[in-house]
Amino acid sequence: MSWETLEAPPGLEPPRPITVRAQTIPARHFFPEHSHRWHQMVYAISGVLTVTVEGHSFVISPEQAVWLPTGLRHRTGSLLGAEFRSLWIAHETGRGLPTTPTVFGVTPLLKALIVEATAIGSDEDRDGYAGRVTDLLLDQLRRARPLPGALSWPRGGSSLTVLCEALYADPADPRGPEAWGRELGMSERTLTRRFEAELGMSLRSWRRRLRLFKSIELMGGGLDVTRTALELGYGSTSAFVYAFRTEMGCSPQAYMRGRGVDRSAPGEPST
Repeated sequence: MSWETLEAPPGLEPPRPITVRAQTIPARHFFPEHSHRWHQMVYAISGVLTVTVEGHSFVISPEQAVWLPTGLRHRTGSLLGAEFRSLWIAHETGRGLPTTPTVFGVTPLLKALIVEATAIGSDEDRDGYAGRVTDLLLDQLRRARPLPGALSWPRGGSSLTVLCEALYADPADPRGPEAWGRELGMSERTLTRRFEAELGMSLRSWRRRLRLFKSIELMGGGLDVTRTALELGYGSTSAFVYAFRTEMGCSPQAYMRGRGVDRSAPGEPST
């Protein structure tokens, strides 16, 4: 199934000092590669975004955002659809912020500030409230914690996209490189080499990261830990909890409590 191009709204003005754009991106739609004369923060209030920058693609969840410095060419879209929030920040206002593309975690406070800045929009700032929100938002961006990496994604048009989209839709799919090589018309060795060259890791490592990524998405959407483990293809809840703790340094329950959500199953300890 092909992707459709989105056109940027006409008459866009440079930010002074911040402009927040809110837009729904339908499934399999994207903004083609472009750049700005200002900084941009790419974020989805819900859903998942696919971002391509400097020849590398990855997906981000509502717990993550991407900082794109002035002039950097990029492409943004969504496989399943997303509520997109784009913060444009004037170049001179971005002092102290990264000078390279950066993926970072979005705290509850930063998310709330993005929502509030969107609600304020271009209203006249008679009492200085919008300015205070802007200042606090910039402070939070400067304090944001960079993440070691998001979920890598194949570049547009790659045959590996078929594989990654299928596993994203069904993370419990057990097929390995040999079976997927047959599916894509290539040898296991060729698939392994191409996957590592394009995504920077083995299929096994990518699948492990995908399951972690999807677990946060599923629990954030209302599933408890036990149901999430089953959806992801783990043999038991304890196996999922162990894998999550190994990657994140805490249990799924503790991680979700930090976001103000309890996803323990009924009768399940929440520690």
